[in-house]
Amino acid sequence: MDQTESTASNLIFAVNGARFELSSFDPSTTLLEFLRTRTRFKSVKLSCGEGGCGACVVLLSKYDPTLGQVEDHAVSSCLTLLGSVNGCSITTSEGLGNSKDGFHPIHQRFAGFHASQCGFCTPGMCVSLFSALVNAEKTNRPEPPLGLSKLTTWEAEKAIAGNLCRCTGYRPIADACKSFAANVDMEDLGINSFWRKGETDEVKLSRLPFYSGPKNQICTYPEFLKGECQTVMHLDSKQNSWHCPRTIEELQSMLELHMAGNGTRSKLVFGNTGTGYYKDEQDYDKYIDLRHVSQLSLIRRDHAGIEIGATVTISKAILALKEEFKGESDMLFHKIADHMEKIASGFVRNSASVGGNLVMAQRNYFPSDIATVLLAVGSTVNIMTGRRHEKLSLEEFLAGPPLDSRSLLFSVHIPCMGAIQNGFSAETGSRLLFETYRAAPRPLGNALPFLNAAFMADVSFSKTGVLVSKIQLAFGAYGTKHPIRARKAEECIAGNVLTVALLYEAVTLVRETVIPEDGTSRPAYRSSLAVSFLFRFLWPLVDSGAQIFKDGLDGCTDALMERTLALKNDNNDFGRIGNLEFLSSAKQLVESSREYNPVGEPITKSGAAIQASGEAVFVDDIPSPTDCLHGAFIYSTKPLARIKDVNYKSDPLPDGVADVISFRDIPGGGENIGTKSIFGTELLFADDCTTYAGQRLAFVVAETQKRADVAAGAAVVSYDTESLGSPILTVEEAVERSSFFEVPSFLYPTQVGDFSKGMAEAEHKILSAEIKLGSQYYFYMETQTALAVPDEDNCMVVYSSLQSPENAHTVIARCLGIPEHNIRVITRRVGGGFGGKAIRAIPVATACALAAHKLRRPVRIYLNRKTDMIMAGGRHPMKITYSVGFKSNGKITALHLDILINAGISADISPIMPRNMLGTLKKYDWGALSFDIKVCKTNHSSKSAMRAPGEVQASFIAEAIIEHVASTLSIDVDVVRNHNFHSFDSLNLFYEGCAGEPTEYTLPFIWDKLAMSSSFDQRIQMIKCFNTGNSWRKKGISRVPIVHPVQIRATPGKVSILKDGSVVVEVGGIELGQGLWTKVKQMTAFALSAIQCHGTDELLEKVRVIQADSLSLIQGGFTAGSTTSEASCEAVRLCCNILVERLAPLKRKLQEQMGSVVWDILILQAHLQAVNLSASSYFVPDFTSMEYLNYGAAVSEVEVNLLTGETTVLRADLIYDCGQSMNPAVDLGQIEGAFVQGIGFFMLEEYLTNSDGLVVSEGTWTYKIPTIDTIPKQFNVEVVNSGHHQKRVLSSKASGEPPLLLAVSVHCATIAAIKEARKQLRSWSALEESYLPFQLEVPATMPVVKELCGLDNVDRYLQRLLSR
Repeated sequence: MDQTESTASNLIFAVNGARFELSSFDPSTTLLEFLRTRTRFKSVKLSCGEGGCGACVVLLSKYDPTLGQVEDHAVSSCLTLLGSVNGCSITTSEGLGNSKDGFHPIHQRFAGFHASQCGFCTPGMCVSLFSALVNAEKTNRPEPPLGLSKLTTWEAEKAIAGNLCRCTGYRPIADACKSFAANVDMEDLGINSFWRKGETDEVKLSRLPFYSGPKNQICTYPEFLKGECQTVMHLDSKQNSWHCPRTIEELQSMLELHMAGNGTRSKLVFGNTGTGYYKDEQDYDKYIDLRHVSQLSLIRRDHAGIEIGATVTISKAILALKEEFKGESDMLFHKIADHMEKIASGFVRNSASVGGNLVMAQRNYFPSDIATVLLAVGSTVNIMTGRRHEKLSLEEFLAGPPLDSRSLLFSVHIPCMGAIQNGFSAETGSRLLFETYRAAPRPLGNALPFLNAAFMADVSFSKTGVLVSKIQLAFGAYGTKHPIRARKAEECIAGNVLTVALLYEAVTLVRETVIPEDGTSRPAYRSSLAVSFLFRFLWPLVDSGAQIFKDGLDGCTDALMERTLALKNDNNDFGRIGNLEFLSSAKQLVESSREYNPVGEPITKSGAAIQASGEAVFVDDIPSPTDCLHGAFIYSTKPLARIKDVNYKSDPLPDGVADVISFRDIPGGGENIGTKSIFGTELLFADDCTTYAGQRLAFVVAETQKRADVAAGAAVVSYDTESLGSPILTVEEAVERSSFFEVPSFLYPTQVGDFSKGMAEAEHKILSAEIKLGSQYYFYMETQTALAVPDEDNCMVVYSSLQSPENAHTVIARCLGIPEHNIRVITRRVGGGFGGKAIRAIPVATACALAAHKLRRPVRIYLNRKTDMIMAGGRHPMKITYSVGFKSNGKITALHLDILINAGISADISPIMPRNMLGTLKKYDWGALSFDIKVCKTNHSSKSAMRAPGEVQASFIAEAIIEHVASTLSIDVDVVRNHNFHSFDSLNLFYEGCAGEPTEYTLPFIWDKLAMSSSFDQRIQMIKCFNTGNSWRKKGISRVPIVHPVQIRATPGKVSILKDGSVVVEVGGIELGQGLWTKVKQMTAFALSAIQCHGTDELLEKVRVIQADSLSLIQGGFTAGSTTSEASCEAVRLCCNILVERLAPLKRKLQEQMGSVVWDILILQAHLQAVNLSASSYFVPDFTSMEYLNYGAAVSEVEVNLLTGETTVLRADLIYDCGQSMNPAVDLGQIEGAFVQGIGFFMLEEYLTNSDGLVVSEGTWTYKIPTIDTIPKQFNVEVVNSGHHQKRVLSSKASGEPPLLLAVSVHCATIAAIKEARKQLRSWSALEESYLPFQLEVPATMPVVKELCGLDNVDRYLQRLLSR
């Protein structure tokens, strides 16, 4: 055996330059598992486990000793199997830089551009960007200016297109990335901590953390590993069941051995990305790694086309297809490559193979884009069975029986244009046209399509128009087993001149052909997409053909052909199909204040740099104590049933399982309690009966998290529903059976005015109109997690990611039946909460504590995303019925609302919903307002607080009513809004007690200012012109206000000054990413500076805020409602005032002795003289000022594609009143992040359940939060400094939740665009249709929008032309 082809039984690789050698390993272990459990590198985070979020991204580097080159690619470590990294080098965010050795410029710029809030997603973002920088450096582009890279701004943004963030709204992340681009315009970069407004581009560049190129700073592949790779290339470890064949013959032998019938289960492995979709939890006896079978990874080009080996990654296939070819083949291959770039995300395409994708499509009916596109161009596949090779058309392959384990997809061949045309027998002068299409929730991919398509046609001009000699139409992913060719439509078109009549016949045949199978969601929408795409492909040719027939050819065939094709490829009316460029732009206008310096300064968020480097410690990053066990929940799948038994097919318990904990394990004196609020409790585990799908039944405790998850999934639950009756699954059923939660009278809102009188004054009425709103999932990047560690003397220490340690503390003590002083709950930081970790995190911590208490061993849990989504509860669904009276000018005189809120099985925080909703609903002067709000108890999971709970729904309800009134009167909706705007007198009537002074009512000023700054009136006229000139794209614009009451709660604080002058602070509030610690640090530095001695100007750097500890600082309460930051700041200020008062006498004494006093000397002397330098406080807000109003307004402009229903947010302009902002950068981040999260609620996120109420949107494949390609293309935010508010904390106001409500402007703008589409649709109809008001659902997803624009709009358009 040649030395370079030797094998080894040990797994050898490097992580951040450190060598690892493993003699044994579990072949099913992922790289993520290894990094998190066997190394100190915790920056790689588990969030989805599906390759759909980017939190686990690492840079994987491979060395080719033959070429002497290193390949660097970002990959998902949650999908990459550990055995696959043999001979590779891994770089995580810690490997780029850290707090000890110095941060990388990426870390520094992410921090400086305020691009990290909770920080859980940030390390993955940093590595994605680093990968793009490394690969850009390898290009032959010109050297960039000093401090920049070879990246373009487009590539910089695209680098993080597959990474999810729930906090920031992406805008600052895009700025941090673009700051590295060679062609960056410094003026386009947003607020940051590097430069001040007005400085030159040269100065700005000089102030950025210097970047000297990736290879100059980071060695991605260490030299020692290069040396080892010269001798050991292949891992062949029989003891670890990992096999690496090096030739096709070796692979054939292994496959034949597998088929010998000895029961061995083998798994072919390459990128392992398929497990992200098909959760593969079965055990295999043998893993066969295909990476080193060179014949499978070859790319061959010849005159007939390009052959791509089965294990060529999608990314490499894209590069190969983009290499230069002559003539039209170049176009064909480029378009295939462009389409492939919309598959998954870059870090998945870097691992996923072309062959693996096609095999999943053939064997598992995966909705593949590659299969559809290659089917259209007549691709073939090479199948190897034993020693025999068989060539099949891709269509035959896909339609054949599932590929068995004896057979292997060897390669796929894509013909070039010349070869295709020969097959078409194309005539001289003809041209081959090829286009691909897909409709998906995200333009850049990382989302499965509702339908994909690819079309190829051989066309030429004749005297009567455009002749189609032959055509191939492929459709896929629409709810069919595999892509299909629309043969009848092809036969209809081929050999004919394109006319309107022919096109109409063809689209009719396509609609009859593309029929999704039963059970497919939105079947009519998917069929309409097929029609739309065919129309999009052929209509420019029909249109051109009509012109030819009118004008004649006149010998200009070639020129006319070119003009037609140019029109086809860039038809403004349709919009660009396949254009990946999505550059965002933004402007921020903030006012900082030095009155309370450093309060008011836009300083960098505390801990941002260590969040970027991955050094920030989240709960699951805490090293496991000795003998630690891991837990997972077994949950119910029935809404109402007796639990007969929970057991396993195997007896005893599965391997590695220590115990299964249930309500029977609660100790004597303890309670079966999982949550607690002021409205009641909820069970930790179902007892004899389950009352909702998703309810916790038991807690599996095992040696590893993987074993626990597998064991929980394998549990068999026996149910009995006899004589239990039917569950309550709708609010209507709850009303029928009087199933309600009581709303305390002090929380139930007060009606305003006389409804009967108001209705009597009305000139028009809308009676009993209905609205239904669904739920929304939190999608915090860090799922629910906890670690419980038994301590001495029957004590328990619990580390938990939650927003209410105090409540968890009480619940755990009650569950275990021990005094509260035996429990300590510690929370350092939370990886996103949004309300989901206020109440819903408590049972997770309690279950861990119960298991640890029983087993006397540490127990931890990190919920997998599916379980988290099933158990989370989420936002409250509701049904609203309203009656409204109004004048002819749009002034509303009376409004009555009947609201049914689905609270689920327990009260949680649901009784506060009526109060929350009415607070926001009152933003308009309704004349008289009456309501009946019922909080319904149903057999669903408990719904809980989610960012702006009730308020966001109420904001929508208010705007829906305004829209309905405007539609009924056929007047502009903005006119109706203006007529119902509050005067200060009406505001005071509706918001009695919290409206404040007239000068504090800034909404009219904001409203008018926004109209000017956004050019609102001018854009309305421009949009009218656009809509008149475009048949297939319509724009809409909307301006909405918000009035959002918030309430400050009592909050504790503690400030201690240490001997060296540094300061440690504790507060009741939890750092969720909202910048609470940052504002607290600023307040501490400001308040202590009142001592007025030298050195206090540097106090900010001396302050550290430490983790919440429920025994160290009691009465912490909830971190919720947007006001915890300001309340914590006030508590800290009270502490500092006490300390300043204690220090003042000593300072005066020292001043007399020394003349001037330095802070450090003052504190040292204070320690020596026994001055108490620790102060605690409990801030209790004054009852008369604890509630106040927040104001803002937004203008949003959208464009709707009438062929697909896709809505693009072109621009959003926001103005928000932060009072006197404590930190404009932090508040700006909250405003942007909240707004984008609101876009998710109103436009994208479907949190669906089955008929039993069990959540079926259970991962990133089915639940789509906003991504960088779905945020506003232009995102302008102004933070108004509205001056002094005497009763506020340093005149500041809240920013966390109110701006989320402004996202309803996007929904309203979409309504405006749809109105134009429907108006046009009526004009196309043969019958005169009267205008009927319509309701746009929430979320306004693509199918919803398309349905309102007309699923048959293409048919109607063609019918109109035919009827002329």
